[in-house]
Amino acid sequence: SLTKMKATKSILKSKWSLLLAFLFGFSLSHAQNTSYTMISVGYAYQNQSFGEVGGKLFLTQKDTDNVAFRVGASALMGATNGKFAIMPKVQGDILFNPRKEVYVAHAYYYMAGVEATTKYFAPYLGISLFGLFDITGGYAFSYPNQTLYGKELKGFRLGVTFNIPTEPFKNSSKPKG
Repeated sequence: SLTKMKATKSILKSKWSLLLAFLFGFSLSHAQNTSYTMISVGYAYQNQSFGEVGGKLFLTQKDTDNVAFRVGASALMGATNGKFAIMPKVQGDILFNPRKEVYVAHAYYYMAGVEATTKYFAPYLGISLFGLFDITGGYAFSYPNQTLYGKELKGFRLGVTFNIPTEPFKNSSKPKG
């Protein structure tokens, strides 16, 4: 009974973490000037391999081109102990443009972020090339008593993600005339 109570508290904590991350992202989207949507696909290593598919919102600040934000949600998919698993993930990134006053011509951003799933949360650092290709590394902290088919997802984390802007697809679907 005590074990069940601890497990229930742990699940509630992880759901609260996801809710807080969503609310943080929602509040950021209202505080910014311009936003762009992206489709993201990638690979994540978190004590095992996962494929990732989802969406992101790229947010730029009104008065500066030196800092941008991204919030996103995706699904991590992979096999754990011989069983296929899908895990929801939310994330938030802050991207820093190291070249002041250069918006389009810069080739990379430094980035810091955090992601949360139902099994762990992980802060990370990385680099984003053109805002389209991300390489990140960090460390994951698993929630107490949370495993994925008996495997605890904690420790070193590595991610490689392609972010595909949806703007070109929106413009190509408009009738010409």
